[in-house]
Amino acid sequence: MAIFFGTDGLRGVVGNELNFDIAFKCGNSMSQRLACGGKVCIGRDTRQSGDYLFSALCAGLLAGGAEVVDLGIIPTAAVAYITKSKGFDYGIVITASHNPSEYNGIKIFSKKGEKLSDKEEEAIERRFIHTLHAPADKIGQLSQDQSLRKSYEDFLVSSASCCLNGMKVVLDGSNGASFDIAPKVFKKLGAKVYKTSCSKEGKHINENCGALHPEKLAEKVVRLGADMGFAFDGDADRLIAVDEQGNIVDGDLVITALAKSFKSQNILSHDGVVGTSQTNMGIEIELKKHGIKLYRADVGDKYVAALMNEHGLCLGGEQSGHVIMNKLLPTGDGILTAITLACNCKKSGKLLSEFCEVKLFPQANINVIVNDKLRILGSEKLLSAITDTQQELAGLGRVLVRASGTEPKIRIMVEGENPAVCQNLASYLAKVVASLE
Repeated sequence: MAIFFGTDGLRGVVGNELNFDIAFKCGNSMSQRLACGGKVCIGRDTRQSGDYLFSALCAGLLAGGAEVVDLGIIPTAAVAYITKSKGFDYGIVITASHNPSEYNGIKIFSKKGEKLSDKEEEAIERRFIHTLHAPADKIGQLSQDQSLRKSYEDFLVSSASCCLNGMKVVLDGSNGASFDIAPKVFKKLGAKVYKTSCSKEGKHINENCGALHPEKLAEKVVRLGADMGFAFDGDADRLIAVDEQGNIVDGDLVITALAKSFKSQNILSHDGVVGTSQTNMGIEIELKKHGIKLYRADVGDKYVAALMNEHGLCLGGEQSGHVIMNKLLPTGDGILTAITLACNCKKSGKLLSEFCEVKLFPQANINVIVNDKLRILGSEKLLSAITDTQQELAGLGRVLVRASGTEPKIRIMVEGENPAVCQNLASYLAKVVASLE
C-alpha cells in the first residue's frame, strides 16, 4: 500500500505533508523508472507554490537524466491529452484540485494519458530511498513548447458536435487552470461568454467559487438570463453545471443526461455507464427506465476509469463532477464535459433544466476532520452505529461511511426518502466519529 500517494496522487499542505524533498524524490524516482532517459511534460494550476514544487520535481527528473517540457499553467486534462498525443513517457500536473490554496499535489499520467495504477504509484514510492545522479553528459534538459497548449485548445474545439451560436454561457474558472482556456474555447464555438472567478490569482483558487461553491455562478446565470453556467475546480478536471433557473446540476445528473443522449444516438457502449458508491439511487432508477445499466466503482476517478475499461464502457464519472468520456480522453475533463453537455442540450432543443431532469433521493453529507482515518473506520463502535443506521432506514436507503482519499476526513453519506431522517442519521454518525478522536 502506498504511503504518500492517495486516491488522486500526492497531496498535502505545502511545507508539511508535501515539501521540496518529497517532490524531488518523486521526480527522481520517475527518472529511475525511465532508466536515465525519457521525456516528461509538467503543467500546474495557479497556486503560488506551483513554481516551488515544479523546481523540485524538475530537479529530480533532470538529475536522473530525463528531459522535461514545461507546459506552464494548464488544466489537468490538457496534460493527459498532450502526454498521450505527443508521445511523452509521463505527464505530471502540480495541483491540489479542489483544495484550498495552501494545499498542493502531484498527479501523474502514463504515456497512455491515464492516471497511474496503485501498483505503479507504489513502484515509484519504493524508489524514494534511492537517488539517481546521471553522469554530467547525461543530465536532462528543460524546455518550453507553446504549441502543445494550442494543440489542446484545438482538440477541445474539434470535440464539439455543433456550434454554440446564440447560446449565453457563464463560466466560473475557480481562479484556477481554466481561467483563460475555457472562455477562449467557448468563444471560438460561438457562445456569448460571461466570466466569473477567471483570474490566475492563485491565492484565491477555489475560494468561495468554482465546482465546490457554485452559488454565485447560479445567481449570475439567473441575473444575466443565461442558458447555463459551468463551474470548474482548480485544475478543471471537475464540472458542476447550473441550469437556466439557477439549479445545481452535479456530476450524477450530467452523466445521466449524457448517457440517455448517447444511447439515443447509438453511441453508448454496451448500454452501460459507471458511477460510484455515492451515486444517487434516483440515477440508477432513471437509467434503468432507459435500458441503461449502472456499474458502481469505488470513489475516485481512476477507479471509475478502471471499471469502464473492464466492461468496455465509454462514459462514467462521479457526483463531484469528474466525468470521463474515454472515446475522447481517458481522464476527466471539465471543459470537455461542459462542451459536450452544451452541444447535446442544444441539439435536443431542450432547456438544460429539462435535459437533466431526474428525480433524486435526498442525501445528507457530512465530513468530519480526523487524525487517524483507518483506525476510526475499523472501530467496532462505528461499525455498530452504521448497522443501526441501516436498520433505521429499513431497506429504503443507503449509508456510506468512507475515508477521504485526499484529505484527513471521514465522509458520511445517508440517502433515503425522507430528508430530515437522512440528516438526523448522518448527524448521529458524525457524532460517533467525533467521539472516536
